[in-house]
Amino acid sequence: MKVLKYIGHRIYTTWCVTWFVMPFFLTYPFQAVLIRKNKWFRHVHSINRFWSSSALHMFLTPIKVEWRMRFDKKQQYIFTPNHGSYLDIPLLLHTIPGFLNFVGKSSLTKVPLWGKIYDKLYISVDRKSAVSSARSYIKSVKTLEQGRNLVIFPEGTIPPTAGEQLLAFKDGPFKLAIEKQLPVVPVTMPYNHKFLPDLDGKLKVRWHPLKIVVHEPIATQGMTLADLPALKAQVFQVIQTEITKHNYTHVNGYSNYQKLGSLSQA
Repeated sequence: MKVLKYIGHRIYTTWCVTWFVMPFFLTYPFQAVLIRKNKWFRHVHSINRFWSSSALHMFLTPIKVEWRMRFDKKQQYIFTPNHGSYLDIPLLLHTIPGFLNFVGKSSLTKVPLWGKIYDKLYISVDRKSAVSSARSYIKSVKTLEQGRNLVIFPEGTIPPTAGEQLLAFKDGPFKLAIEKQLPVVPVTMPYNHKFLPDLDGKLKVRWHPLKIVVHEPIATQGMTLADLPALKAQVFQVIQTEITKHNYTHVNGYSNYQKLGSLSQA
């Protein structure tokens, strides 16, 4: 049985990697052309959304999207999701509409082919560098002034306790929200780390249902920077509570996911 499970895991991993990489290579020539001009960036983003959604669909796992807010196309938001896996950005692209901008770590810009596109289309930051952090903040402000919604992972990195305990939040997204008087939207992705765990460069895909919860916006009108710690704590509590709930009880029909097949066994 162990041999069969191992073979099953290898087959499923190969299947997922193939369907993740193939859409990118098919669309890369179009992205490479469209990324040359700023006015075409929105189209590149749409291609990335197609890439993400098609790959997720071919992973053959159910995806539960739970909206606890009413998305207003006329309203700008700053989305603050937990960070648990390299699957986070594809799931966010699949779920949240509009021309988003992401703030991600600078190592993404070093990925072959995709890195150059990410560097132009989104915002990269080396959190160990004060200069890089300052530049990313300025770019984030510019993004909001251009009317794009912003996605920032307040943890800054994938924690070793993904799916259990959040890392302490950075101030950046909350400072931006208060300065621009924009609502903060907490986002919880409780299962991404189970499907694609961060294993220090080792690739391991494990079949698991996916879920994303887009919580109610938290208004910042009238807030000042003195309210930043309270706002940060409120968002932290919303996401941590949701993660804890899913960590101990797999809700919405996911409690029996381990019985669905050999690929679901860790």
